[in-house]
Amino acid sequence: MNTALSKMRLETERLIIRPYVESDLMESFELMQDPELFTYLPFGVMSQESYQKLFSWLIKSYQTPFDASFKYSFAIFKKETGAFIGWCGVGVLDFMSPEKELYYLIGRNDWGRGYATEAARALTAYAFEVIGLERMYAKADPRNKGSLKIFEKLGFSFERELQGLSGDDEECNGELLYVLAKEQFEK
Repeated sequence: MNTALSKMRLETERLIIRPYVESDLMESFELMQDPELFTYLPFGVMSQESYQKLFSWLIKSYQTPFDASFKYSFAIFKKETGAFIGWCGVGVLDFMSPEKELYYLIGRNDWGRGYATEAARALTAYAFEVIGLERMYAKADPRNKGSLKIFEKLGFSFERELQGLSGDDEECNGELLYVLAKEQFEK
């Protein structure tokens, strides 16, 4: 595992964010069985076999150094109960490589409580302070008002509507792209 990631454990007022471990597989898989989570995402519920392959890839990704083309996803837990409630990540924005993007997902039972904002703020700070990014992007479907509010709370600025993407990135056309420079970020 990347040395810095092996020590990564972000604690906020209510959350713990850390790299996945093998024992997180079933909790993570079960959370991802809610089709409503994918309303604004270009993928959907996966079979257990497919999810297990993705999960193994997520854990292997921690071996990728910060100066390479990485995609890291981290588990989010409630500090008080230890319950797994979602994930957040930072990684290469494929159609703008080597630029990086912020992404996250919180289980429906925990929507509307500010957990996504709290996790995204902690991971953004980590990306700037530890990973060493100078700027980060975030994108969302324009109907996903919750994510757009989170971007604004974190200080992201609207850059443009995505258009003209093709191939694997075509599904992003119509999404709104936001950007945040390190010097604009306020913890």
